[in-house]
Amino acid sequence: MQYVGIQTQKSRNNIKSLLLLFLFPCLIVALTYLFSYLFVAISVQDYGSEDIHPIVLSVFLNIIPYVTGGVLIWFLIAYFANTSIINAATGALPLDRKENKRVYNLVENLCMSQGMKMPRINIIPDDSLNAYASGINDRTYTVSLSKGIIEKLNDEELEAVIAHELSHIRNRDVRLLIVSIVFVGIFAMLAELSMRSAFYSSMSRNRDSKNNNGAIVIIFLTIIIAAIGYFFSTIMRFAISRKREYLADAGAAEMTKNPQALASALRKISNDPYIEAVEREDVAQLFIEHPGKQANGLLSALSGLFATHPPIKKRIEILEQF
Repeated sequence: MQYVGIQTQKSRNNIKSLLLLFLFPCLIVALTYLFSYLFVAISVQDYGSEDIHPIVLSVFLNIIPYVTGGVLIWFLIAYFANTSIINAATGALPLDRKENKRVYNLVENLCMSQGMKMPRINIIPDDSLNAYASGINDRTYTVSLSKGIIEKLNDEELEAVIAHELSHIRNRDVRLLIVSIVFVGIFAMLAELSMRSAFYSSMSRNRDSKNNNGAIVIIFLTIIIAAIGYFFSTIMRFAISRKREYLADAGAAEMTKNPQALASALRKISNDPYIEAVEREDVAQLFIEHPGKQANGLLSALSGLFATHPPIKKRIEILEQF
């Protein structure tokens, strides 16, 4: 794998973040116009194709301010409350220095050697082995370690895992991932609201034929929005290259001068990475290894095409070549 410097990686991640910030409002506008077009096309069947566009434009201009306002409010809340949202999704809790001086000493020594500010430290109350970094700035950067990974790794292995997560912070991978989580979360929210609207409309469709028609329109539009949202979330994961894990592995080897320790830690992690509290795929991409249960056979091969992490065996092989 070609070596990429830290500053180069930071610049690339900053550019990707800005690109996502630019593309997202464009996608929202496009989805809103598509919603308007489909709604008018289905609801106003008496108009010809030449007459429908002024109506679509009128509907679009009427609803776009509300859509923009709602999305902006959600984005600001989710962006600045991302730490609480992620902690709730992973079950992470603050780890006090008195509870585990060993972890604090390892983190402090690594940060001092790299001239980094000490991040917060959280613990995930789970006996499995996994870890992740999160946050958008020095005030919110956090390294979260599972109870199992703290107890089952020796000092060198745990230090290597912590160095891996610090590399994500140093490379600004976490900021890029947080932006993607916020964006995908908005699509998930819109899809859920649409599904709820479709459900309640279908419950009352027998009472009023107009409600029946409205339910059909909403259900149809829900399918379109959900499909586009899923497609976008998949593209989002591909936009955030899986090379970030290789680069963080390399960064950890550079920090600790002990690549074999991380290779050994990854072997142990691969045997039991499952974190019970984690159900969201967007949050799962934060972890050092995917925290969900892996599929077998053909499903495993298909899921590998859309995996957020590179194969852990390949990561170990690269570390062993250092």
